[in-house]
Amino acid sequence: MSMFERKRREIPGLNTASLPDLIFTVLFFFMIVTHMREVQVKVQYKVPQGTEVEKLVKKSTVSYIYIGKPMPDLQRTVGSATCIQLNDKFATVDEVGDYINAERERMAPGDVKKMTVSIRADENTPMGIITDVKQALRQSHATKINYSAVLSQE
Repeated sequence: MSMFERKRREIPGLNTASLPDLIFTVLFFFMIVTHMREVQVKVQYKVPQGTEVEKLVKKSTVSYIYIGKPMPDLQRTVGSATCIQLNDKFATVDEVGDYINAERERMAPGDVKKMTVSIRADENTPMGIITDVKQALRQSHATKINYSAVLSQE
């Protein structure tokens, strides 16, 4: 009987030598593909419709100013009046010039002349606030202004 005795074979262990390479490849893929949002929008705005819409080419030269009513969860602390948001904080019209100067310093020297300020305002924003922001932009020599809109489906 010893002649027909079966040998016990063990299953070989899983080869994990290439596992770190695989993990780093997947991590690198997600780092490249994922879009990180720079600013958390704290105001509600419904973008108005436009007929002559152009797409911005180089987004690194664009600085955004959001104008609208605060989000419902922030209305208890800020109020329900129309607000101006610069980066992640609420601001007044007087702070717009400082914001533009800080954005210029952040940019590369070659991009400063191409700087565009994009105003993303709610369609129901009073024109007086937008005019005040435009005057502050003019005083800080930011004359290339873009109004964000969506293409109307007419």
